[in-house]
This record gives sequence, C-alpha cells and structure tokens, in this order.
Amino acid sequence: MSRLRAIADAAARDRLAVLGAFHPETGGTLVLLGPAEPGFWPHLTAQPEWRDGAPHPMDRWSARVIGALAADFGAEARFPFGGPPYHPFYTWALASGRAWASPVALLVHDSAGLMVSFRGALLVPERLDLPPVPTAAPCATCAARPCLGACPAGALGADGYDVAACHAFLDRPEGAVCRTGGCLVRRACPVSAIYGRLEAQSAYHMEQFHR
Repeated sequence: MSRLRAIADAAARDRLAVLGAFHPETGGTLVLLGPAEPGFWPHLTAQPEWRDGAPHPMDRWSARVIGALAADFGAEARFPFGGPPYHPFYTWALASGRAWASPVALLVHDSAGLMVSFRGALLVPERLDLPPVPTAAPCATCAARPCLGACPAGALGADGYDVAACHAFLDRPEGAVCRTGGCLVRRACPVSAIYGRLEAQSAYHMEQFHR
C-alpha cells in the first residue's frame, strides 16, 4: 500500500478525505484533508467536541483528529484556523491540481465543486508518489455556468463578492433560503449537487459566517 493511500484510509475512519496533495518547494508532501461526503456531518455531530457545549467544536475536533493523524504518520499538522497568521489553503488547493478559481472566484474542486472546504493538512517529510490530477476544471465543460446568476442578492458573481450586500440579504426574511440551506451560488454548481453535503452542515457554516 502506498503511503498516500495509507493516509487516505486512516483519514476515512473519521470521514475525512484527501482532497489534494502536492510537493512544496520546501520539500516533502502537503496533503489536504476535508469532509468525505456523504457521511461527514452525522459523524462530526456525534463527537464529544460537538456535545460538550464549548466553543468551536468543529475546529477542536479537527485539531484532535488531524493532530493524531500527524503523529501516526510522522507529519506536521496545518489548519485553516488559529491565526493570524493563517496558512494559505487557497493557494495550496490550487497547487494540488484538483481545485481551480471558479467563474465567481471561489474555489471549485473536482469532486466537491463549490462546496469544497478543508479541515486541515498534513506536511509529510517524504516526497510521496501522487496520482494523476484532472487536466481541466469542471467549469471547462459546464456550459450553463449557473453559479454566475444564482445569488439572489447579486452579491456574488463574475464581478466579485460584495460581503456587505450578502450580509444585508441574510438579514431579510428572503435570506432564509441561504441561511438554512447554504449559499445558493455554491449549491448551483453541478458538482456540488452530487457531493452529498447535508443542508444542516451548510446552515451551520452560514450561521457562523453571519454572526
């Protein structure tokens, strides 16, 4: 079994997937980990961090689980939280060859679409063998590009992201469609639609965003 396969198998026990990997200029291999769908949300919400009532349950769970993976594989854990400074997960995702800048500038992933997110990464000291990556973004064959016209507030599209307009829309009654089910732009992506992320998870993230 390859070392990367062993990492993927170990991560899968906690409903995490290898969403990309690459060889940094500084050496070794950086392995990006994110939710394995379907099934991530029921697994996470059954964990002690979710049930103890303390703040930041998802981040604390990520730190515990990915920290344990790092120890098992002689790696260093990296997380998208805990800064500043923050690690450049957007840049790392692009470097993996499995994520691209979408028409609305958000990351789009080959299997997670616009729902892609990362719970952490492992910096493995060895230069691991990596599988082939897609030759083009899913957007290259998406003629309709529904993400471009999906935002009911006109806050996210080809011209960028108007954060203030997004928050203002979420404050209104009609914003419930995004608050309870997740960003309509992310949901419009055809790849997102087959990823299997539950609306309850998207609603949680929207709640954290719109505090």
